[in-house]
Amino acid sequence: MKRIRDSEQLNIIGGRIRRARIAADLSQKQLSEKLELMAVYTCRGSISRIENGRRAITDIEIDAISKVLQVSLDSLFGRDEM
Repeated sequence: MKRIRDSEQLNIIGGRIRRARIAADLSQKQLSEKLELMAVYTCRGSISRIENGRRAITDIEIDAISKVLQVSLDSLFGRDEM
């Protein structure tokens, strides 16, 4: 299995997810629990790795996170910044 170097990013939206989560006043654990209620099982550690760009994120996770945090997909992908 290939090791990931510190400089390698595995997603482009982790930082935006972190900002949206903090703006929603949720901890990583609280976000994880809300995702679980939607049958999306992403532990707190995985959320941390996603936010730090150290883990890839699935389209199902992106969709669920946008719903829990009440932000648009465009916002998560930075399209509303253009």
